[in-house]
Amino acid sequence: MNDSELIDEKLRGMNDWRGEMLGRLRSIIRKAVPDAAEELKWRKPSNPFGVPTWSHDGIICTGETYKDKVKLTFARGAALDDPSGLFNSSLDGNTRRAIDYREGDAVNEKTLAALVQAAARLNSDKSA
Repeated sequence: MNDSELIDEKLRGMNDWRGEMLGRLRSIIRKAVPDAAEELKWRKPSNPFGVPTWSHDGIICTGETYKDKVKLTFARGAALDDPSGLFNSSLDGNTRRAIDYREGDAVNEKTLAALVQAAARLNSDKSA
């Protein structure tokens, strides 16, 4: 089973709002950067499924579920413009930025897609 299929399995096993939210965010990411690699990273006994990760010339973002939130962490988020103020977590770091989604939060798909695309472009520019 490849990583995308394992992520599908993980989402099927999550029968609450967090699974629905992560699935929705995943769909936005995949549409925004269709050629992004989808992987599971950092698998360990306490988290056998690992962390869903989307990469394009480097990590774009990761998607993690916690008891009270779904967190999208952008690997180079501090270098991204965020005029819409999507980033609401990990704001003090020099590199990463994150968006915490809680139960009932709205998702601005267009703005999130633009941020994901900007992260992929930033990675590509770094590789050039």
